[in-house]
Amino acid sequence: MKSPRDVVIRPIVSEKSYAGLENNTYTFLVARDSNKTEIKEAIQQIWNVRVLNVNMLMRRGKTKRTRFAKGKRPDHKHAVVKLAQGDSIEIFEAKGP
Repeated sequence: MKSPRDVVIRPIVSEKSYAGLENNTYTFLVARDSNKTEIKEAIQQIWNVRVLNVNMLMRRGKTKRTRFAKGKRPDHKHAVVKLAQGDSIEIFEAKGP
């Protein structure tokens, strides 16, 4: 059994992820071997919210060239999570003056 912190690595902070906050969707970087059920249970345990659905996408790492060889950045798995009405995660809330 995996720990919830082993499944959810970190939230993804970008313009696109902040645009999803209006629809109550949040984006996370998750472990590559995790599935939708594990992600849903992990987010519900960590932040005490209700998850309605989970969409996942694999992001392939770019191939980069160095002076003598080619290298590859690691692949990442993202999870886009939709929360129930009235639930939110404070990490994503903007802090103003």
